[in-house]
Parts: sequence; structure tokens; C-alpha cells
Amino acid sequence: MLRVVSWNINGIRSPLQGLTCQEPSSGPTALRRILDKLNADIVCLQETKVTRDALTEPLAVVEGYNSYFSFSRSRSGYSGVATFCKDSATPVAAEEGLSGVFATLNGDVGCYGNTDEFTQEELRVLDSEGRALLTQHKIRTLEGKEKTLTLINVYCPHVDPGKPERLTFKMRFYRLLQIRAEALLAAGSHVIILGDLNTAHRPIDHCDAGSLECFEEDPGRKWMDDLLSNPGMEAGSHTGLFMDSYRYFHPKQERAFTCWSVVSGARPLNYGTRIDYVLGDRTLVVDTFQSSFLLPEVMGSDHCPVGAVLNVSCVPAKQCPALCTRFLPEFAGTQLKILRFLVPLEQEPVRVQPVLQPSHQIQVQKHPSKARMHSTRPRKSQGGSRRNQKNLMSYFQPSSNLPQPAPVVELPSVPLVGTLTIPETPEEVTVATVVEEKAKVSEAKDEKELRTSFWKSMLSGPSPMPLCGGHKEPCVMRTVKKAGPNLGRHFYMCARPRGPPSDPSSRCNFFLWSRPS
Repeated sequence: MLRVVSWNINGIRSPLQGLTCQEPSSGPTALRRILDKLNADIVCLQETKVTRDALTEPLAVVEGYNSYFSFSRSRSGYSGVATFCKDSATPVAAEEGLSGVFATLNGDVGCYGNTDEFTQEELRVLDSEGRALLTQHKIRTLEGKEKTLTLINVYCPHVDPGKPERLTFKMRFYRLLQIRAEALLAAGSHVIILGDLNTAHRPIDHCDAGSLECFEEDPGRKWMDDLLSNPGMEAGSHTGLFMDSYRYFHPKQERAFTCWSVVSGARPLNYGTRIDYVLGDRTLVVDTFQSSFLLPEVMGSDHCPVGAVLNVSCVPAKQCPALCTRFLPEFAGTQLKILRFLVPLEQEPVRVQPVLQPSHQIQVQKHPSKARMHSTRPRKSQGGSRRNQKNLMSYFQPSSNLPQPAPVVELPSVPLVGTLTIPETPEEVTVATVVEEKAKVSEAKDEKELRTSFWKSMLSGPSPMPLCGGHKEPCVMRTVKKAGPNLGRHFYMCARPRGPPSDPSSRCNFFLWSRPS
């Protein structure tokens, strides 16, 4: 049996994904535990978000597996795919990209088809985001026949509504993918396309297809209609060269989703889409596929793994293709690192004769790695070194050439004419003292109350959240991130996860703008 699994991992360096059992994910064996739990001969990962310079050895070289990476050349920490094959499923060839512009002619897959409709620059741009990786394997059927199987691990582009030009990029990528897959099929190889295609094919694959305008007219869905053969289609209608393996085994399965919105918290109520696929050529799916499955219980990403089991065995190659990461200079031990030049070399210890040295001679420190020279002569005091140095304050003293101000003569104080001194009685003095003390106490009390009210206003915290209309529960505050007049504004909405409108436990439609503070 050959088991293949595909997973959009949403960043291979993020705490290496928490699977069903929460185990520590640190250390070089973390990725090995993930691969072992997926229990597949070939694991295809999408959206690795790692570039060549950030790839570490624990991620690149995993015991028991040989791995192959395709990196984004246009942006750092973006896109990227990787394929991990057990040593028992070592491929005979591996290649990065769909067009062949990054082919090295050493262990490549080949069979590119007719790409005359693309310019050379367009092919380079389509493959520069690290979205496709091919591995070719030798398989043996139950009848003992050896055949060739090519796996195309793809992460197809997503179309941002604010960037309509990405739709053109996506459709050109789809076209190039189809040309390459059909060329491999025509050359005699079985083909599996697996990964994140970023399109929900049928309404049954989308949680809210009815609310989308012209669902069936989407260009991505039309492309999938042309690529795929529907088992339930009538004779004489168009049949594509490939089949959706999950729908072949589960044609009527509803709410079989593989991706959920993290922002709306839609996963607990299973309100998502199915955009991850294992597609195979018709003959392969009908004759050798035993099952096709989803793994929604596997956490750690906004996608869940998908996979299939084939009634074939893999014939491993004797040597890994040149694209294997273990052959990269930084992991093969052939590249010198800068640390190699900073390692302290061992030195013979300096022997110090046990005799007294005159005070004018220099003693060598005994520590060999810190061969510093110290003089035994007494140092001059800091004061001696400043014999002829003026103090900075001396430049701010008044000059003797300037006229000095006349000395101040204190005159005897003379009482003002007309002022009268009225003697006070002891009772009046007591009353004045009491009044003065009460005034001071009142002033201190007012000052304390003023200070208290100030800090209460500063540290009062946010105002309480309003209650949503549907459940009478505290709302959550969100911020508008879409460009427009409301960019940056805050609003309140129901805190429950998004789900079907008919489900009372899902989010209600409460909405309220936050008042500016």
C-alpha cells in the first residue's frame, strides 16, 4: 500500500503544529513526530513560508525521510512547498517548478508540454513564488508490473479582492499546471495532483455557495470543470483526464471541508470550504485508489490534511535526486561557515620561571588564551597627569579685566510711615490659628480628592462590552482593515463563531460601531 498525504501547514516554522495529542514540539525530532503521526509514505506540505537562507537542518534533514523544497524567490516568508518521502519511497527524479526554467538537467522529471503561449519571462514569474514541486516514483502494482508515478505538489494562488491582477496570475498558473500534468500523462506516467488548489469546485464544497454571485461562473471552477471527469456525468458529455478522488469515493458527502476562517472562528461549527484535493488520472483512481480521506481532527493550521491510499507498492531509488536537501552545501558538510574561522586554536602554555622579576620588566600572564602584557611599574596618579591641564570651569569664571560690580551695602530697615502695629490678644491668636489649620486641612482634602478623581478617570479601563442582540452576550471588538473611509475604525460584533444561519449556536448578525473616545 502507498499512502500519500497533503497538508497546507501555514508555516513550517510555527511551533511545529499541535496535533491531536499535545506533545512538546521543540527539538530536532519535532518534525519527525509530525510526519510519523500523519503515517504516510509521502507527505506534501504547502505554504511552508520558509526561504533557503532560513531553512535549518532539523527542518531540512529528517531521519528516515528525504526531503525536497521549493522556495519563493520573490518574497521572504511567503508561499513555498515541500515534499517528504520515506526512504522506502525515495523518488527517482525531483524537480522544482512547472515550466522547467529552474531545471538543472540532473535528475529532473522532464515532459513540459507545449508552452509556446507563455513568454520565457512569464514562465519565470509563475515559478518564482515556489508553488510547485514534482517527484517521480517507481511503483509496482498487485500484478507485479512496474509503472511510473509523478506527484505534483502544488499551492495554487489565492485571489485577493483588492488585487484583481492576481486572478490573471492564478488562471495562468492553472493553465501551466494542466499543460504539465497532461504532458506527463501523455509520456506514459501516472499523475497525481495534490495540494491547495484554492478553489471550491462544487456548491457542496462551500459552506455558503448560495450567497455567492454566479458561483458556477467563477473562472477557477470552470477550469476545474475542464480538468476533471465527474463519475456521475452522462455518456457523451465532456470528461476531463483527472478525477477528484474524494468525490469518487464520497460523491454526496456534505460539510466535508478542509479550510476554515481563523478570523471568524468558523472551525468549531465546521463552516468552511473544501479547497485541498488529491486528484489522479482516471485510470489510476479507478484501478489503484483504495480510499480517499480528510483528517479534520488534525489541528495546527487553518487547513486540515487530506490524503489517499493506493493499492501499489513503491520501489525506492538507490540514490536520492540532486534536488534533495541533504545535498545542499550547508547540510552536506561541504560549505565552510564563518564560525569555523572563529574557533580558538589550542596553544602551548607559556612557561613562567619562578623567579622574581625586577619592577621594570614585564610579566607574562599565565593563561594561554589571554596572553596579555601587564607592566609591574606603578602607574602615575590621575592627578599627576593633569598638572598642566586647565579645569573646564575656569573658562566660565569672570575675567579680572572686566569692571567688578559695586558691593551691596545693607541699609538698616526703616519702618514705613503710617503703619500701625495693633497688638493681638491671646484669644484672637488662638482663633486665627484654628481657622488657618482648618483651611489647610480643607485644601489638602480637596487636593486629594482631585488627584483621586484624576487617576480614576485614567485607570478606569475600557467601557463594558455591549450585549449582542441574538444571545445577550458580551460582544468582541474588531478593527476595520479594509482600505476605505472606515479603515481603522472599531466596531462590536457577536463573539460566537461563524456558522450556518440556521444554527442558533452560531454568530448572530449584531453590529455596532464603537464611539470614538
